[in-house]
Order: sequence, then structure tokens, then C-alpha cells
Amino acid sequence: MKQTAIQISMINNINNSDNNGEQLMTSLEIAALTGKKHCHVMEAIRKMELAWKKVNESNFRLVEYQDNKGELRPCYLLTKTECLYIATKFNDEARAKLVIRWEELERDVRCQMEEGRCKKPKEIRLLACDEEVLDEADNILGDELAELNRRGKYCYTATEIGKMFGMEGRDLNSFLADKGVIRWARGQWQLTRPYQHMGLTENRYRYVHGLNGRRKQESYLVWTDEGREFIKEMVY
Repeated sequence: MKQTAIQISMINNINNSDNNGEQLMTSLEIAALTGKKHCHVMEAIRKMELAWKKVNESNFRLVEYQDNKGELRPCYLLTKTECLYIATKFNDEARAKLVIRWEELERDVRCQMEEGRCKKPKEIRLLACDEEVLDEADNILGDELAELNRRGKYCYTATEIGKMFGMEGRDLNSFLADKGVIRWARGQWQLTRPYQHMGLTENRYRYVHGLNGRRKQESYLVWTDEGREFIKEMVY
């Protein structure tokens, strides 16, 4: 594609390694490799940057490149770890292309080391397989989930509370819905207005894959200690 060729040529205007010799990848190259529009890749990176900054206390590196009109445009310059974090939002085919590209970058660095051209040699470990890269990306995603679930970690699901009364989780939810405590909205159970801001519930998060292969975040209602006692009083 003509657009892809233009994007790849733009990458040559940016130094794709830092002072320590670490290989970097631009958002332009990510867009070219995955067949996505650069504006969409930039948008995805900006959305994910908030969680990254919260965990790592740093922003992604924002630089400029010169387009075919000679105008300066923004793009991101990412390390391997940052790139793999962004790739968790892509489908399997797009992630596989990024895996292959990183293997090429690391192989080039190894060759330079062997030829004595690297000013600051550093240990380079080629990736053993695609699964290893995806595992590393999942670890990053797992840290994000752990932070999101910090408040809901020790809460109780409807199934866990329902066992106290010999009920299935769905039966307990139906009971609470009949009592006007919860309602089904936006794909999950939510507290109705009178019971909000009482400290009865939290949200717990998880990642699932949709039919298109993309990973998405879902949340579901869990009950605090106060919420569990509230349900016990209502049932009894």
C-alpha cells in the first residue's frame, strides 16, 4: 500500500535507539506493520498512557517527524516493553507482526555487537517464541488489573454470598432485583440510586476476548463486608 510505504520511509527520520543502545519503535512503524491508521494508533496509545503512567510514573516518549509535505507531526517512540503493552489491544495477527519486527531489531543489534559496532554493548536475548512475548505482555496487563482490582480484591461475589443461604448467585441477584436493590444495566448488575454511595459494593475487572479476537475489559459487581451484612439482614 502506498500509505504504508510512505509511513515506513518517515521512520528513517527518527533515531530508533537511545543512548544505551536500546531499540525503539515509533507509532508510525506500529501503524505500518499492523495495517492501522496512524491516528488510530496514536489514539489507542493516548488512552493506555494513563494506566501506564499510574504504574510506572512516566509518560510515553512523544517526538516529531516530518511528513511528505514537510510539516512536523507528533508520533510516539516506544521501548519494547511499552510496545508490547500497547499490543495487548491488538488482534493476534497484528501482535504477531510486532513480535517478528522486534526479533529483527534485536537480531540487528546482536550482529552489530559481533561486528564491534556497538559503542555500549549490552546483553541481548532473542525471544524464544511468540508465546514468550505474549506472556510478557500479559504480565504487564496483569499488573494493570491488580491495580484496578485493589479495592475489590477482598469483596464477595453473588455466588459466594448466595451459598450462605443455599442460593445460586443468579437467584440471589434476582432476589435483590425484586427488592429494588440492583438492576441490570450496560451489561452488568448495578446498584439502584437509593443504595449508591453506601459502601455496599465495588467493581471487579477482568479481560476477555471478543469474537473479533480483540481483548476488552469487563467489570462486574462484588459486595463489601458492609454489603454482605446488608444482604444478610434483608434475607433474614
